Amino acid sequence: MSRVRVNSRGIGLIEVIIAIFLVTVGVLAILSMQPSAWRMVGKSDYLGRGAGIMHRELERREACIMNPCNAVATGTAASPPILMSGLGAAVPGDATYWVTTQITRPNPALNVWNVTVTVTWPDQVSHGYRNLTESIIVAQQRRFAFPADDVGTCTGNGNCTLP
Repeated sequence: MSRVRVNSRGIGLIEVIIAIFLVTVGVLAILSMQPSAWRMVGKSDYLGRGAGIMHRELERREACIMNPCNAVATGTAASPPILMSGLGAAVPGDATYWVTTQITRPNPALNVWNVTVTVTWPDQVSHGYRNLTESIIVAQQRRFAFPADDVGTCTGNGNCTLP
């Protein structure tokens, strides 16, 4: 049988200092990533809200155009600014979005329209503007006709009105 010498002195002061140093370096590395993480959270918040506004506008225009009882106005329309606070006037820290919608009819012989929606907002980092743009091709469909007897209009601001 071999005898193994066991050192039962415990952890020395050098090991404790090295462990504290390594933990400090790790915590400082995590803290240095905090500002960039906050910037990314802010960008993703603006982007997510802009995508929601764009999706809502595309669906609204699509529903208006799909109804063959509505006359579709082509051209470019800009909506009033959209404030995320929902208040009548901007408050400090409020996000403001602008929506521009363009409706074109590539082939007048067909009941098909191209809808392009652009959502723009100020970029807090570069102090410029950022935007999202999406297009959809919409065709009128008889089964979406409502009301079947009236002929309505789809105004430039996207509101479908009936006489």
